[in-house]
Amino acid sequence: MPHVVTKPCYDCKYTDCCVVCPVECFYQDESMLYIDPTDCIDCEACVPECPVEAIYGSDNVPGDWQEFVQLNADRTAALKKGNDAHITEKQDPKEGPSCSKS
Repeated sequence: MPHVVTKPCYDCKYTDCCVVCPVECFYQDESMLYIDPTDCIDCEACVPECPVEAIYGSDNVPGDWQEFVQLNADRTAALKKGNDAHITEKQDPKEGPSCSKS
């Protein structure tokens, strides 16, 4: 069961989770982070690191956010084709107007 980044990460990117990932399966675009479901080993290391509680096992994603399971798969497949979307190091938080943490 791979993990999935969900709605709380939208417009509220914190990269603490990327640093602890042993298989480096995180990707990003301008809006949020995504986990590649083909590379995720379900170690759960990222879950407690997420300050906005956006990461869930794909079988445990809340009903309102189910579309994020497919979104993570689709976006990582597209983002892998680019050169700067893979993220393995902590970056400054990016809090946009939709971020509920700011």
